[in-house]
Amino acid sequence: MSASNLQGIIDSLKSLTVIELSELVKALEEEFGVSAAAPVAVAAPAADASAGGAAAEEKTEFDVFLNSVPEKKAPVIKVVKEILAVGMMEAKRIVEDAPTAIKEAVSKEDAESFKAKLIEAGADAVIK
Repeated sequence: MSASNLQGIIDSLKSLTVIELSELVKALEEEFGVSAAAPVAVAAPAADASAGGAAAEEKTEFDVFLNSVPEKKAPVIKVVKEILAVGMMEAKRIVEDAPTAIKEAVSKEDAESFKAKLIEAGADAVIK
């Protein structure tokens, strides 16, 4: 495909509304059997250190999970956009995929801060 054809497609996409873009993404996902959602890595369970007689290490990394969102999702979408530094469409997609991991392997302070922001926006969030 030539550069001018690609630019034409990009220019066409610029003229679409957010709702039209969302519908386009869904249609492309259905047509090609793919997902535009960012993959979420699942952490493997850690080995039990106490089984070997050694003292268990204190957990230093935490994951923030979004369990559910209220009917009015806009405040939660804004918080997810801020936390992840992603675009509005990506944040909306993540919120609509709840329950899902929002942020993984962060410090306890960051995890608590993210959870508090999500809860303040009306979401049900937990730290694991």
